Amino acid sequence: MRVGAFELKEPLPDLGEGIAFTMLSPWIDVGGVGSSTLATLEDHFHAEELGKLARPGLFYDFTRYRPMMYLVEDRRDVRLPNTFVKYARRQGGGLLFLHCLEPHMLGETYAESVLKVLERLGVRRHCLLGGMYDTVPHTRPLIVSGTASDQEMELRLGSLKVYPSGYQGPTTINILISEQAPGRGIETFTLVVRLPTYMQLEVDYSGQYALLDVLCRLFDFSLDLGEVKRKGEEQYRKVGLAVSGNPEAQKLIKAMEGSYDARVAEIPPSTPPLSPEIERFLRDIGRRFGSS
Repeated sequence: MRVGAFELKEPLPDLGEGIAFTMLSPWIDVGGVGSSTLATLEDHFHAEELGKLARPGLFYDFTRYRPMMYLVEDRRDVRLPNTFVKYARRQGGGLLFLHCLEPHMLGETYAESVLKVLERLGVRRHCLLGGMYDTVPHTRPLIVSGTASDQEMELRLGSLKVYPSGYQGPTTINILISEQAPGRGIETFTLVVRLPTYMQLEVDYSGQYALLDVLCRLFDFSLDLGEVKRKGEEQYRKVGLAVSGNPEAQKLIKAMEGSYDARVAEIPPSTPPLSPEIERFLRDIGRRFGSS
């Protein structure tokens, strides 16, 4: 069945006041925290494939997002970059999972198509999950920030120590989904974990744990997060060892700790400028742990 630009399998599931969780690549998916969080939820709730864009070439430049070729039983299988939709049924309302690729073209049409899918499936709450780099130290608990269209949700997020987002600057055309959804009866909120800028990990397990922990407490999801937490602690322990013998790195991290403590105490933080030597050190650390 065609819904907007998406081709969905029939019969369409009745999600019954469902919740949609979205990750957006490459925007706000640093450390893979959005995609890994969605994958964990999908595994836990046994999500099934529902559909994808019928003609992804309308929205994507395939010289920027490359098609991939695989050999399957000696046969070539070409897979196009796409936005994929999955769903899961659960008591109290179903779940929808959207793995979104940021469009290069026809962005307004893309956003409208996602909104049509949410409406058609009866979604009543939409959550964008992700991560971004920030001047935060690995020696402190990660900050999760967010916004909500509904005052009650804002209060709930605040009770879970989700900090209001004061971000201003370049954004994604997909923000139209969050901006226009409330006018269609769909509440929206975002959860973005702030990751240390000098730790550019392929999968940041501490970031993944931070998002999952908030979601579990927010919606009473009964996931076992012990293994994710352990992997994250091990990653950050290795970084601690790497920087322990570098005085410049220690100075930088101490400055970040002061900025962090001021931020969580609701005092306007100030971050000292970084010297060229420290900037080079951060790049070296990022390259060293980028594949950890």
